[in-house]
Amino acid sequence: MTASAHSAPSPVQPVRWQDGELYLLDQTRLPGEIIEERQKSAAQVCASIKQLKVRGAPAIGIAGAYGLVVALRDKLHLDRESFIAEMHKEAASLEAARPTGVNLRWALRRQVSHVLEMTGAGPEEMHAELLAEAIRIHDEDRRMCRDIGVAGKPLIRQGMGILTHCNAGQLATSELGTATAPMYLAHRDGVGFSVFVDETRPLLQGARLTSWELLEAGIDVTLICDNMAATMMAQGKIDLVITGSDRVAANGDAANKIGTLGLAVLARHFNIPFYVAIPYSSIDLDAASGADIPIEERAPDEVTHWGGHRTAPDNVKAGNPAFDVTPNDLITGIITERGILHSPYGQAIQEHYPCD
Repeated sequence: MTASAHSAPSPVQPVRWQDGELYLLDQTRLPGEIIEERQKSAAQVCASIKQLKVRGAPAIGIAGAYGLVVALRDKLHLDRESFIAEMHKEAASLEAARPTGVNLRWALRRQVSHVLEMTGAGPEEMHAELLAEAIRIHDEDRRMCRDIGVAGKPLIRQGMGILTHCNAGQLATSELGTATAPMYLAHRDGVGFSVFVDETRPLLQGARLTSWELLEAGIDVTLICDNMAATMMAQGKIDLVITGSDRVAANGDAANKIGTLGLAVLARHFNIPFYVAIPYSSIDLDAASGADIPIEERAPDEVTHWGGHRTAPDNVKAGNPAFDVTPNDLITGIITERGILHSPYGQAIQEHYPCD
């Protein structure tokens, strides 16, 4: 079937639990190959997260939750206290796999906290409940993505040009995505619009992932280099910017893939609305501002090499922060499953998520 014949996202799932086994789509192979890998150990899940085989904050959180189930399935012979000790150890190891996206920490701590409330339960019962909670987290993310789509869809109007960065689509979540969810629903309802996708250096998640999944859904997509965004805005081709975020601080500052801050600055200059789309699991009330969000620094060879080939001089130094922080005063609104939040964001977050 051709891409234009599709009207919904591809059924490819980044995280899948089936018959007691965890499968992760290897997104480093996309779009050339669609390959799932069965995760046999917690170490393999950690490696898959670190190597970006699974990526996108919500999907990483879901993968981590199932990863904890995988990690403990050979510990059922232990006594209760020893099992709990192993649970804490494995959860801490998984949580450390990637530091910026808060969803991984959120999912694992939610699981552990829930199981610790099972007074007197043995390892088998606790393990079964860890799986049940992972499934609940997975299902909840599906609902949140749909609700984000409903909240953001009215922003998309006929003939619009929309710019997005990196991949906050179905490959980064359980279904529909965050930034892309309004696009999928608007497209389903017959709204005609165009999407401009930044390639997103250095690992090209926009080029490899976002353009692929939107094209599969039959959405009009134009791929651009990151440094073309200003020109597209100056030419009047961009009417709206929607990105995702891996962690939003309590004041509304938003960490997202490196390059997002530059887009927000450009959007302000050209008077273009700039929105961030997130589920509540990406809000970190423990981070007062963006200054409290840890920024992952990745290997220099992601910058100096591409496709296994060196593209820079030998011995040149390379910086590789994977994320940047967009201050809340550059954000027009935060699209959530509970509606669109507006400034002052600290107040809006507290009003919409008083107990989360």
